[in-house]
Amino acid sequence: MTPTIEYFYSTHSAFAWLGSKALSEIAARQRRVLVHRPFDLRRLFVAIGHEPTGSINDARRRYFFGREIERWAQYRSVPVLGRTPTWHHHDLALSSGVMLAAIEQAERVDQLAHAMLCAHWQHDADLASEADLARIIQAVGLAPAGLLARAVAPDIVARYHANTDEAIARSLFGSPTYVVDGDPFYGQDRLELVEQACTTRFTDTWQHRADPALPGR
Repeated sequence: MTPTIEYFYSTHSAFAWLGSKALSEIAARQRRVLVHRPFDLRRLFVAIGHEPTGSINDARRRYFFGREIERWAQYRSVPVLGRTPTWHHHDLALSSGVMLAAIEQAERVDQLAHAMLCAHWQHDADLASEADLARIIQAVGLAPAGLLARAVAPDIVARYHANTDEAIARSLFGSPTYVVDGDPFYGQDRLELVEQACTTRFTDTWQHRADPALPGR
């Protein structure tokens, strides 16, 4: 069986975009298949008690969604708008459904995910717009009509909810999260650790601790 990297992400995630090219390169070098698991990041945040992004004060927003993105974009040579995309708060069910439909058909999934993130964070695309999604789908050589129609089918929508349920059940924190042989790595800033885990599993003593308290507390 071909080894994999499970890839849990939101289709509009800035940090998934920043890590997208590097992730594909790691998968290729390590001969691992990316298993795409698009999920509802907003519902995950509610489930884990994460502070809603809309309630974050301006200073924190400028740091986490500004300076952090700016630095990582420079470090990974990834182009970004330099601001939050115009349509960033639109619903993501349709774009996630398109991804799940492509996964079902095994059609250029890695390329489509990369193109979707790029369109949003580099070209300000609206991922809730059928017209914008059609252009993204066409750009990777796929037929938009079939994927867009399949994206709203009840079983595809159910799969989107199931991915979210699984992310919550597995105690994942956000997007992107990469899972290597059962070991989750949250954030594109962990990609170097992801690559090491593909060849050498990290020692894991945390989960066997009887005392859940963190050191020093």
